[in-house]
Amino acid sequence: MRAFLLLAGLLASAPLFAQAQTAAQERMKAIQADPAALQAAVTAGKKASFFCANCHGEGGVAKTTDVPNLAGQNPGYLLEQIRKFGSGERKDQFMQGLIKVLKDEERVQIALYYASVTVPPSRADATQVARGKVMFDKLCARCHGENARGHELYPRLAGQQQPYLQKSITHYRDGTGIRNNQLMSIATAPLKNEDIVALSHYLTQLP
Repeated sequence: MRAFLLLAGLLASAPLFAQAQTAAQERMKAIQADPAALQAAVTAGKKASFFCANCHGEGGVAKTTDVPNLAGQNPGYLLEQIRKFGSGERKDQFMQGLIKVLKDEERVQIALYYASVTVPPSRADATQVARGKVMFDKLCARCHGENARGHELYPRLAGQQQPYLQKSITHYRDGTGIRNNQLMSIATAPLKNEDIVALSHYLTQLP
């Protein structure tokens, strides 16, 4: 109960749904408003993302469970993560090195390309799904949305690989990952290992 109250307090007091618009984000919105420009950006983004496929797979479907799927992710969220890697706010030597060579327009194009790709369905343990939904509705839906599709501030979780989800949620709960987030630490604190397993199976099978 204490974790729930802390989480609610942070959500109520922090301006989580307000974010200063960068020039790149404004550029992305302008492209999205023009169908021809959007198609051109998606085509260019596919070409510019060739090096991403080494880890994130063709079309943004990850080759291994150590990295997330980028396919179907929210373009605003992707663009912000690209910015964070480029500035060093997110730490990963490999990612930081690759992103620093990208021009601003290429960053926008890559985000729009991956957002345009349909996420393939993932298999899950059907016996875990109902319990996972209860966990999600209680702890996650307020930020990530009722269908786990997120928005420009929070990532889409629907359709991510089950092992990646399980590992990431566990890292947030235990404080053992590279990324630190107070809201995620509080939200995941009540979860037992079996809860995390159920939650990851629920999320991976969502369309």
